[in-house]
Amino acid sequence: MFSALTRGCVRVFDRYLPDPLILVLIITLIVFAAGMIFQGHGPVAMLGFWQDGFWNLLSFAMQMALMLVTGFTVAKTPLFMTLVSRIATVARTPIRAVIMVAFVSLIVTWFNWGIGLVVGAILAREMARRVEGVDYRLLVASAYAGFIIWHAGLSAAAPLVVATPGHFLEEQIGIISTGETIFSPLNLIICAVILVLLPVVCGFMMRGLKNPVTVKAEQLADESATATAADEETRPAERLEQSKWLAWISAALGFAAVITYAVGGGGLNLNIVIFVLIFLGLALHGSPKRYLETLDEAVRGVAGVLIQFPFYAGIMGMMKASGLAALMASGFVSISSAHTLPLVSFLSAGFINIFIPSGGGQWAVQGPILMEAAQSLNADIGDVITGFAWGDAWTNMIQPFWALPALAIAGLKARDIMGFCVVIMLVTGVAIGGLLLI
Repeated sequence: MFSALTRGCVRVFDRYLPDPLILVLIITLIVFAAGMIFQGHGPVAMLGFWQDGFWNLLSFAMQMALMLVTGFTVAKTPLFMTLVSRIATVARTPIRAVIMVAFVSLIVTWFNWGIGLVVGAILAREMARRVEGVDYRLLVASAYAGFIIWHAGLSAAAPLVVATPGHFLEEQIGIISTGETIFSPLNLIICAVILVLLPVVCGFMMRGLKNPVTVKAEQLADESATATAADEETRPAERLEQSKWLAWISAALGFAAVITYAVGGGGLNLNIVIFVLIFLGLALHGSPKRYLETLDEAVRGVAGVLIQFPFYAGIMGMMKASGLAALMASGFVSISSAHTLPLVSFLSAGFINIFIPSGGGQWAVQGPILMEAAQSLNADIGDVITGFAWGDAWTNMIQPFWALPALAIAGLKARDIMGFCVVIMLVTGVAIGGLLLI
């Protein structure tokens, strides 16, 4: 039955799922119409909400693009490639390969979601070159599936927001420490279950594939590899481009700035992660020239991220300003009790995430409603936030937007992996929902 479900989902999504850009255009039209039908706004008002929101994620879009290209350059360094080779010696069979990719992606994503997206995709690509008979689509799906743990990890949006003094809900709920969310027994138990369950699911899917789609090693050849003979240091400019000292001194300055920032009490955020990745890549490549060659390869996959962020920002603007997001959240909350609110928080966040695929942006809309419900029902606030966090991450398995970095690195389309991701979403959804309810 499990194999039949996997093959059925893969066939359906391969046939009917459009490109993510087409999907975001369709969602835009649906939300535009829903704002007029359910909230009574006129078309001119909805156009205003859409246009006002369209540019709200420009800085975040640039951050995501930089996260992709800088993470790619680090992952393509000789040091990382050596690590991948050692992992590949353990994963000699197709089933072990997908299990290993899923497990590593989960671990890295728990520490930082941006690095996890890139590392998982690079590992999947390299594993496909080394393990014969493994389905390349499933490898990439297994890498992306690790993203399901991001909002339960150290770079989680909502738990870090409510733990920060001065957050927008402080007057309502006070400061909620990460001990009540990220490091709570509930969240850690769910993380442990997913850490075991997800790789096992990926392994079973690989086992049930009758005709795996494989790729030849030469199809995934390193495009940035160049002949060293072409890099002869014959002129001052070429010697400067190949200078190890210039790369290492620049990297040392970058690391010194990070240490100064940390000593001064600076916390972990997206900007500091990107800053570290830039100088780490420069140091590990050993010369500006090799760094730029790899960077050039990485930049080719950024187009989808850059063009879709404004559209999702526009959707978020319409959902928030029209009241649609509040209406949806309130509808879910109205059927809750103190015992079921964490589960309802999970389900409602999963549904709204399809329209607002930004954890921080979604929390700004849904957080006040959930926290008011938690206080009125006397529910555990930390558990409700944990439920929200898992719900926001859960439906990313069918929301291809966040898969774009992995797909760009792998050279695949969303329809190639979404069938597998749906199976993962169904199985993990039952497990997460059950644990939240218990």
